[in-house]
Amino acid sequence: MSQKLSGKVALVTAAGGAGMGQAIARRFIQEGAKVVVTDAHERRVKEVASKLSSEIDDEVLGLKLDVRSQNDVNSCVEQTLATHGTIDILYNNAGINKISPVWELSDEDWTLVLDVCLTGAFRLTRAVLPTMIKQKSGAIINVSSIAGWRSDATSGGQSAYAAAKAGVMAFTRSTAAEVGEHGIRANAIAPGLIYNEFLDRIYDKAWFEMQEQQNLLGRIGQSDDVAGLAVFLASDDSSFITGEVMCISGGRYMHA
Repeated sequence: MSQKLSGKVALVTAAGGAGMGQAIARRFIQEGAKVVVTDAHERRVKEVASKLSSEIDDEVLGLKLDVRSQNDVNSCVEQTLATHGTIDILYNNAGINKISPVWELSDEDWTLVLDVCLTGAFRLTRAVLPTMIKQKSGAIINVSSIAGWRSDATSGGQSAYAAAKAGVMAFTRSTAAEVGEHGIRANAIAPGLIYNEFLDRIYDKAWFEMQEQQNLLGRIGQSDDVAGLAVFLASDDSSFITGEVMCISGGRYMHA
């Protein structure tokens, strides 16, 4: 069976944890891509890079990257190009949330969430586009959220996050409109609740059961669910898809 990303170079942000970033990096590698993993936490990203390297018996480059820093962004792109010669896939995964009612939300927290979730994606996209334009190909995948579409009483306190993720959707569409003539595609993924180990520290069994009941498929999403969609959007299987926001929520939110 052929690998869908054979010969491609992928840059994945926020891959230093146990969640979606690492799962996406692993699946990209399994599909034949050369992957550079990045994270704001240097120790964690080095550990993930080492782990992935041992799984495939080949070196995976791990770089410290704070998406709020243009210097970090430039350095990361330069090191990726120096190592692999090109960048074919950008997976903008960095995100943060500060849950607070609007009337209690500080300027600092509002700015932080938008800087990481939205402006970070802009900085990385701007940095890789000259290479993609030159080679007349590329796939950009931005991580949004169903929070960019919906808010209700059960998901309160997310005004900054929702605004940032809605911004990611609009930014994705605008980018797609600008770069299509260069053979570059830009799409976004809007996940619902996706399990990660951190949730176990915050919520009890009853909370997880409630979340499962809200999904038509009766379970909480897993990082591998998102990874499958990411491979599709990164590969030639989606060569005629651009400017789209793809919801993956187990039916929790159905976007028309």
